[in-house]
Amino acid sequence: MERKILATTYAVNPYKGSEDGMGWNFICQIARHNKVTAITRKNNRGKIEEFMKENPNDIYSNINFLYFDLPYWMRFWKKGGRGAMLYYWMWQFGIVSFIKKQSIDFDIVHNVNFHNDWTPSYLWKLNKPFVWGPVGHHPLIPKQYLESYPKKYLIKDRLTWLVKLFFWNLTPSLRKTIKKSDHILCMNKSSEEKLSISEKISIIPSVATEDFGCELDVSENDFTIISAGRLVPLKGFDLTINSFALFYHKLSDEEKLMVTLKIVGSGPELNFLRDLTNRKGVSDRVVFIDWIERKDLLKLYKTSSLFLFPSHEGAGMVVAEAMSFGLPVVCLDNSGPGEFVDEASGIAIKESSYDETVSELSKGISSIFHKTSLTSRSGARLRFENQFRWDVRGEQLKKIYSDLLS
Repeated sequence: MERKILATTYAVNPYKGSEDGMGWNFICQIARHNKVTAITRKNNRGKIEEFMKENPNDIYSNINFLYFDLPYWMRFWKKGGRGAMLYYWMWQFGIVSFIKKQSIDFDIVHNVNFHNDWTPSYLWKLNKPFVWGPVGHHPLIPKQYLESYPKKYLIKDRLTWLVKLFFWNLTPSLRKTIKKSDHILCMNKSSEEKLSISEKISIIPSVATEDFGCELDVSENDFTIISAGRLVPLKGFDLTINSFALFYHKLSDEEKLMVTLKIVGSGPELNFLRDLTNRKGVSDRVVFIDWIERKDLLKLYKTSSLFLFPSHEGAGMVVAEAMSFGLPVVCLDNSGPGEFVDEASGIAIKESSYDETVSELSKGISSIFHKTSLTSRSGARLRFENQFRWDVRGEQLKKIYSDLLS
């Protein structure tokens, strides 16, 4: 039976990773087995149509894009990421009347992204089976991991948490979203715990990636560590540098010549991180690479030996990408990357004091360098194949939709 899915996907850009790339790939995976009407913002139209023209695919015949935005007078204040969550909430509220005016024929409605567990959806008002998610949960960043940065980051993180608490505890619309959902996709276990649900859910990470074939170009005499992301406290690059420095200074002179850390990304803390490499005596072994096109980042994975990612977030598409190339991952044992890796594909370090965390991350790097860890390239690659291929997400969605209509 051919199903018709109506999917709202606020962020879609096939040329990007992160939220925008996830939106695009979820649409394509839905379209593998169903007809899909995908509604996104008007500013995404150009990149979508450009990509589809450059990359023909038979599944496009199953996709019908519609574009919706609120009137200019309701969004003139939104600039880039500023105000994004507030506008997303307004967009979700306004999209219901837009859909009703389109006379769309559909069997299931699916709110795909943004991925968070505190912004309500109103698609249940369409009176069709309603799928919500993947919804994600980003916990508070432990205070000890923000002490190296200006106080504003701690204040912002705590104020954001207060906003989330307001939605979780005081907004009837969020409770109604949970109650009216016929199935909820949770990105991580902490989403399930925060929403206090144990039924009608699936734990399905929002992150996944294409299969790039795991073609490697790694020399036996080189050990390149790579880390990628925006240079902000959330990503934990201070932990990356400190743990690398601790690992590096314990090596022999010969071993030191083999080791390089490449940090790929841009952001407001670049100067702080550069200064940190100087203070730790590793500036000549750390290479900062400004944010690059995704295809160029994939080339860097091919020449690397380890992906170091002590991020505090609840997601991380770069982890899935790294594992697709068979890169073992060293990360924090949290509700994001910590849930992505297993014993064969990565080392997850428990959160503790700052110095203890740095020490344990350093030991993780060392165990992979000296090949004393159970973690291996083949383990990382297998983890990707079983859990983080986009086709896996497509099969999961197929089953969820079938179960709802059976």
